[in-house]
Formats: sequence, C-alpha cells, structure tokens
Amino acid sequence: MRYISTRGKAPVLTFEEAMLTGLARDGGLYVPETIPTLTQGQIAAMAGQSYEDIAFAVMRPFIGDTFTDAEFKTLITKAYAGFGHAARAPLVQLDSNHFLLELFHGPTLAFKDFAMQIIGQMFEAALTRSGKRVTIVGATSGDTGSAAIEAFRGLDAVDVFILYPHNRVSEVQRRQMTTPTEDNVHAIAVDGDFDDCQAAVKDMFNDFAFREEVSLAGVNSINWGRVLAQVVYYFSSAVSLGAPGRDISYTVPTGNFGDIFAGYIAKQMGLPIKDLIVATNRNDILHRTLETGAYTKEGVTPTISPSMDIQVSSNFERALFYAYDQDGGTVAGQMEDLKSGGFTISQGAYQALKETYKSGRASEKETATAIKTYVAKHGELLCPHSAVGVHVAEAHQGSTPMVTLATAHPAKFPAAVEAATNIHPPLPPRMADLYERSERITRVANDLSAIQTIIRDRIN
Repeated sequence: MRYISTRGKAPVLTFEEAMLTGLARDGGLYVPETIPTLTQGQIAAMAGQSYEDIAFAVMRPFIGDTFTDAEFKTLITKAYAGFGHAARAPLVQLDSNHFLLELFHGPTLAFKDFAMQIIGQMFEAALTRSGKRVTIVGATSGDTGSAAIEAFRGLDAVDVFILYPHNRVSEVQRRQMTTPTEDNVHAIAVDGDFDDCQAAVKDMFNDFAFREEVSLAGVNSINWGRVLAQVVYYFSSAVSLGAPGRDISYTVPTGNFGDIFAGYIAKQMGLPIKDLIVATNRNDILHRTLETGAYTKEGVTPTISPSMDIQVSSNFERALFYAYDQDGGTVAGQMEDLKSGGFTISQGAYQALKETYKSGRASEKETATAIKTYVAKHGELLCPHSAVGVHVAEAHQGSTPMVTLATAHPAKFPAAVEAATNIHPPLPPRMADLYERSERITRVANDLSAIQTIIRDRIN
C-alpha cells in the first residue's frame, strides 16, 4: 500500500511514512494510491462483531506491512479499552428512520478520540521500534487538541504542541488541553481564530529547515491515519442497520471535512451509502461551495458550535483531488488561489462533488431550537454540533435510514446546552474534578516565529 500527495509532487510513501510525516512536502495531503474494496460478503460478516474486530477488517488493507496482524490487533485493543461504552460507537434511535451515532464515549468525550487513540498507539509502536523522537504540532478548534494531548501525554518519544484560538473554545475543551501535568504536552493559546492556528501549522511543515530541526509530525486531520480510523464507524453503524443489504445515509456536522470524507472512503470501499450530507453552522463555506461551485472565504463568526467555526477546510483538498480525477497539478493551483481568498471549481469537478455530497446549514437559532426540541421529544440531550447535524438531517430524510453523527458530549458545551434547555449537562464521573484542576497555558501572538521559538525552547 502506497500513499501519494494531493498535489502530485511529493515522494510516494508507505503507510508508516505517511502517518509519521503528516503533511506532504509539496504542501499536499496524503491519500492511498488505490482505495481497497471489501466484498459484500466481507461487509455482511461484520454484523455482530465487536468494534475492534470491525476496525481491524476495515483498516488492515491500508497499513501494508507496517504492523503484523497480531501487532495491529493489540494496538486496536489498547486504543479503545478506555471508552465508556461497550459498543464504542452505539446507535440511538430518534424516530422510525433517524438514528444518532454517539461518538462521544471516548476519553475526551468527542469523536476525535476514535482516531487519536489508535494514532497514539501506532505512533508509539513505530517510534519505539525505530528509536526516533518526534515533535507533534497540531491546530484545534476544540476537540482535536484535547484528544491528541490525551493520546500522547506521557509518551517518551513524543512532544506535543497544540495551537488553539484564544477564547474561542469552550471552557471544558480548554481545560482538557491545559490541565494535563505531563511535561511532554503543551497547550498554546494563539491570538487569532482556528484558521490562523491551522495556517501556522502548515507554515511550519513548509519550513523544511524547522521541520527537520524539530522532527515535525502532524496529527491534525491532515494525517491520513486520522481519516482512516474514522472510516470504521461508518461500517459498524451501517451493518447494525442492515448493510450491505440496504442503503444507509449519513449527515455529518463538519468544519474541516475529515469526518465526512471518511464516509466517502467507506463508500468507495463498497459500503452502500446513499447520501453523504454536510451539515454546517453559520460559517457555511462548505454548504456555499456545494451550492455555488465557488470556494470563497468570508471570515469566521464565533458560534455556539465553535468546532465548526472554520473557513479553510483542510480535508476538502482530498475531496477536490478525487473530484478532479486525481489531477494534483490542478489541486495545487486551486490551493494557491485560496491564499488570495478563494477559487472556482471547474464544471466537471463541481458536478462530481454534487453527485457525492449534499449539504445544509443551521443558524444559531435553529441550532438552539434543535437542542431544545430533541431533549423534549426524544429524550436526547445534544451538543450544539450534533444539533446542527440533526437539524440538517431533517431536511434530507426519506425512505433510506438516516444516521446523524453526534460528535461531542453535551457536557463539553454546557453554556449553550443550558441556555437552550435549562439543563446543565454534567461531566461524567471520571472528569468531575476538571474545573478544580490547575491549568498550564502559554499565550502567544499570531506570529509564526514566536510560536516556533516556544517549540524550540520547550523541546530543548
């Protein structure tokens, strides 16, 4: 199994190399040279299997000879052992044809745990084997950072630096990043928005001297391993609802496009997915792009669903790569145009995207109303991001079962949930003392050299 860049000029890598590298040297994102497919019989055999067994079946074709079967099964078992539900990703029925996929039973109460926990295990195994040490730098709009810190805290071969936008994440999200006491994890509050943090990370990867100096590695959704791990819960949920004997549709609240792109990979692997629906908040660049064919930045407005307050969706580049029939040169040109504010997708590629994805948006009022309505009608307390998802899903429901991804626990966004419902969502018992723990925060200007200086000082 080999991996190629979406911009066509970076070296072809193995799975292990692509995982440890993160961003390609030409600025692109790694994708598999070919997407493995599973037979209908192989998919049907997943029914009744554990989440770990399904994860092995789905991910194994992508990892080549990086790990033996026995090694990989052990890593998967360790990755999901700390989840708070035996099913790992349980389905909850909302009404006759609408289901909620609860992805918040991991250590940090968000869907990012599904990817980050297995990435942490794979990094540790690969680095221990090679004797190397790396510096992981990531940007977060809230959940990736806490999941990364949880996955890598205390590991000997890794230093972790997470950039997050100052005062633009929830208090729970911030405290999950700033309260761990291990010396190898660092939360950096940047004076800017998420796109500023993400741009700084990409600039560091493109500064090859710095990249080599600190042995830079990335675990943002630019990392193919992250996307791959998220493919698994599409399979586990679909077979629970009768796949491959019936089609399933998915609505995915997303800002960085990685979670719904994982659904695209699942579909290419043979899972019978009818519709993949992008759900956005008022920062609706993905919805606007799918409506108009023009990807144009308009600035970020803070919302009650902050993890989707994004204008530069990294994984949309992967979607463009396939829409342009894997033409890396064209993708590179469009990403260059994005630096000036945006680009227009060609008619053929736009049609390919429209055939693959549908979309919708939820205003702040509609999001709050969904939180209030779903706890009253269905007894399901939703986080604001999941509420965006169910609101958009309602407009796309039909005869095909609809699964909406619930991406975070409501306790991660208590102010928004309480404002909508008068219910204060409690943290799980294992996190009950979160507000009492001491925080370690480093605040920095939105300045690349200042951020790089902090990283150099900390690792030395």
